[in-house]
Amino acid sequence: MEKQLNECEVGKRYVVTGVQVDESITRRLEALGVNEGTPVNILNKKGSGSVIIKIRGTRLALGRRLSEGITVKEEAAS
Repeated sequence: MEKQLNECEVGKRYVVTGVQVDESITRRLEALGVNEGTPVNILNKKGSGSVIIKIRGTRLALGRRLSEGITVKEEAAS
């Protein structure tokens, strides 16, 4: 089941399924490693909807508008 990044639970691992934000922002996120199929760890969430994630060894803080534009699904247990 897909959900927006800002709806995810802290401490869980997800896989990016899509990025629906402005094209210039999409390119920047791709340069940072936020691509379809990339695993993401949710480190922290703020009440404002912003999310702190760890992706490919890098911590990123994303505001509400960005986190709403990134869809993920829970990573299958291996």
